[in-house]
Amino acid sequence: MKIYSWNINGLRAVLKKGSLQDFIAAEQPDVLCLQEIKAKPEQIDHDFPGYQVFWNPAERAGYSGTAVLVSSRIKKPTVLNNNFNELSSREGRVLTLDLGEYFLVNVYVPNSKPDLSRLELREKAWDPELLQYLKELEKTKPVVTCGDFNAAHTEMDIARPKQNRHSAGFTDEERQGITNLLNSGFIDTFRFKHPDEQRYTWWSHWGHARENNVGWRIDYFFISKSLKSHLKSAEIYENYKGSDHCPVSIELKDA
Repeated sequence: MKIYSWNINGLRAVLKKGSLQDFIAAEQPDVLCLQEIKAKPEQIDHDFPGYQVFWNPAERAGYSGTAVLVSSRIKKPTVLNNNFNELSSREGRVLTLDLGEYFLVNVYVPNSKPDLSRLELREKAWDPELLQYLKELEKTKPVVTCGDFNAAHTEMDIARPKQNRHSAGFTDEERQGITNLLNSGFIDTFRFKHPDEQRYTWWSHWGHARENNVGWRIDYFFISKSLKSHLKSAEIYENYKGSDHCPVSIELKDA
């Protein structure tokens, strides 16, 4: 099973560019988790042949939202209640599927904003409530969770750690949220497979950041510890354009 995740920063925009179609044709993912779709299903004039599409759009037009494409080769998954808190419900930030051997949780974590006005929400509500949700799911079966977590965990995950020490996405509080995930038994799959590689998944639009590879690794796959022996690969695909993020993936062997 090869599962991909990509914050596409607008589904209509990335389809208009042809970037998503090219990516799907090249990679042929078994499952593709999308974040920041910024659209409702009725606004998308595209059929995604060969895939079942599951949606969790935001109430607000042109904002946030998640979707998951599942290959028609895979037995139809069950959609779980995604609204573990009010913010997730309103902004379409979590989409959970039961894929049989494990739960798949597609996540778009709220950005703390440049003025850090949402940092307290992240620290006191979102991060602990998401972790609690994942651990509750894990009582039933293993969990794979992926998406844009809007935080670089360590200095290896950001090109300029000193300059961004107190910036949104690299505060102590946001980094602790990821540490708490790892301390609870989840595995950062890319770091597990590539312990010494400094690679990124997001680049600012400013200052030719992508051309100069001045980036942040804020898109992740975390898996339950019980799935560790099934993890074949964890990859980042910097060459795919169309968004300010790039895709990431894992490949899992059958249990």
